Amino acid sequence: MLRKTIILKAPPEHVWKFLTEKDRLATWFHEGENDLEKDGVYAVVTNTLGKEGTRLCWGRVVEFDPPNTLVHTFTHQWLDGAETVCRWTLTRIDQGTILSLEHSGFENLPDRFEQVANHDVGWDEHFARLRKVVA
Repeated sequence: MLRKTIILKAPPEHVWKFLTEKDRLATWFHEGENDLEKDGVYAVVTNTLGKEGTRLCWGRVVEFDPPNTLVHTFTHQWLDGAETVCRWTLTRIDQGTILSLEHSGFENLPDRFEQVANHDVGWDEHFARLRKVVA
């Protein structure tokens, strides 16, 4: 399991929008095909693979409790069909939010260390951008 935590200078209600609204996802992660909604499916797209609108990662929302908890499955072409799970927890603190991510589901992959290491780097890059745009 991969765990990431950052502190953001914005209330959970504001941070929540950056996790669920397709246009705000585009500012720090990748552009979404649609907003993430309760019991919904989602996909994020990118043009960095050579074609605008190419699906980069996708999944389904399994828990949706604004602005506290978001849980969704997560897969992409480099996971070879394996479905991982992202659990986002937003905790209100004085003048901001503690945002925690638990990304699990790598345990049964033959290249699990490589997958966790690569996702660790990726989430660091995305979180650095999130810090800049959420404030």
